[in-house]
Amino acid sequence: MNTISCIVVDDEPLAVRLMESYVVKTPFLSLKGSFTSGTSAYSFLQDNPVDLLFCDIQMPNLSGMELSKMLPEKTRIIFTTAFSEYAIEGFRVRALDYLLKPISYDDFISAALKAKEYFELVDALRPSGSVTEPAEVTKHVVSTSVTEPAEVTAQRKIKSIFVKTEYRLQQIDLDRITYIEGLKDYVKIHLSGSSAPILSLMRMKTLEDTLPKDDFIRVHKSFIVRLAAIEAIERNHILIGPDRIPIGDTYQPTLYQALSGKALMPG
Repeated sequence: MNTISCIVVDDEPLAVRLMESYVVKTPFLSLKGSFTSGTSAYSFLQDNPVDLLFCDIQMPNLSGMELSKMLPEKTRIIFTTAFSEYAIEGFRVRALDYLLKPISYDDFISAALKAKEYFELVDALRPSGSVTEPAEVTKHVVSTSVTEPAEVTAQRKIKSIFVKTEYRLQQIDLDRITYIEGLKDYVKIHLSGSSAPILSLMRMKTLEDTLPKDDFIRVHKSFIVRLAAIEAIERNHILIGPDRIPIGDTYQPTLYQALSGKALMPG
């Protein structure tokens, strides 16, 4: 991608002009329009899709958050706002970054470079065969490392996956995953040797369908565990290090069946 097409959306004319000046002086950005309302921006986007929005959150009639949920999957967004409490909500709608007003050019270019890195990575993965469908990259990206015929893939156990975390695609070795926790539209991937989990915007079902069934098992509507990471089972809880993962009643038979070939179970 040579340039990133973008628009500016903010109900404050002064803020629009500032962002316009920043975009114009950034060589890899191409400004396609500026709008002072979410509704006018949405109307424009119906016939003029762009790669990226620099969008205020608090706007009358149609807020930036509401607008972001109406965008095509491939269109990304960088939020601009004076209110820091919107940061977490911004992540949930797949924002690449979040700029707190007043915005300096240093902050702006830092966010713009994140967008550039993201789009370059998407373009690099698409022709390489690492991702089977480009749309999957822009949503949340979970893929095996190479594209193979279905019957070969079924026989070959994948060793890693790519997941989207904030503005980057991160490769995770499956043998590092201890368990996965579902939180509505995103997941926490807990890793051995890491104090902080990886947060990624995707649904549990998508990840569950990707992971090898003989290594990973769903034990609760909100938890998937790697069987080899289980240290003990105690009172309907799985123990992995200091963490206790609940076992849902409906998942118990499947779990104990999976464990029956690995240990002596009482009759």
